Amino acid sequence: MLGEASDAERMKVSRWIDASPSNLAYYTEIKRTWDLSRTLQPSLPADENKAWQKFLQRVHEGETKPTVRRLGWARVAASIFVVVTLGVLGYVILNKPSKEIVVQAPLAVKIDTLPDGSVVTINKGSSIAYASEFKGKSRALQLKGEAFFNVAPNKKKPFIISVNDVQITVVGTSFNVKDINGNTEVVVESGIVHVDKGGNSIDLKANESIQIGTKDSVLAKKPISDHLYNYYRTKQFVCDDTPLWKLVEILNGAYSSHIVFGDDRLKELKLNTTFDNQSLDQVLNVISLTFDIKIIKEGNSIILQ
Repeated sequence: MLGEASDAERMKVSRWIDASPSNLAYYTEIKRTWDLSRTLQPSLPADENKAWQKFLQRVHEGETKPTVRRLGWARVAASIFVVVTLGVLGYVILNKPSKEIVVQAPLAVKIDTLPDGSVVTINKGSSIAYASEFKGKSRALQLKGEAFFNVAPNKKKPFIISVNDVQITVVGTSFNVKDINGNTEVVVESGIVHVDKGGNSIDLKANESIQIGTKDSVLAKKPISDHLYNYYRTKQFVCDDTPLWKLVEILNGAYSSHIVFGDDRLKELKLNTTFDNQSLDQVLNVISLTFDIKIIKEGNSIILQ
């Protein structure tokens, strides 16, 4: 804040700020308090000696001569600085940001209620991080993996999700966000979701989705083609003219399996059915009977041939 840090020190602070929402909130509050304290610095009179001489002249002209101690403006300024500094420190202590909360779902789906009443369903292998209290002008959260958000409405305090290099902003809606090997997928069920990456932005409405690659500079949305994204909440695999490769991708994530294609021509076969809380073997059996596909198990791999 004083401009005295080296480049290495600046980079270290920047990395610390970017590490979590609570760090950013803490730095922002400190800077705002510091800037406020600078505006309270006293402005010194232009001719203090003249004022002092005028006072002495009045004393010598017959007024009762009091016992006077000349403190000096430097000492007055120092006193004011001490008072302001103590006030700043007190303000910082009283307004210190809340601690960061990290919720992980390593082995099973977990549901978490946030400080504002929003509800997040976290898919297994995923995690979220946020402050224990949403102070300031926004509700910030970081996501790793996949989660479904049902955000409590608050137009004055937008809800902001950071995942990869993408920022998602809403004021009250429901939507799914997924990190796919560094790529980001957003599927909207209700309301409007604002998506931003590198200065490029787009608004998604209900039944719209977007997939953003790590190198994408143009953001393009499309209609939702199926509801497979909902499987970890509903325990259903809903296929609506869904290509087999996409179902296999979801199955691998849901059952921690390793299903591969022995024949690439099978990938684009379309399936129309719903699997309701069925085992992996039951799902594979339906696929086998529907398309006359052989299911071959070799070690930890399942080959569709």
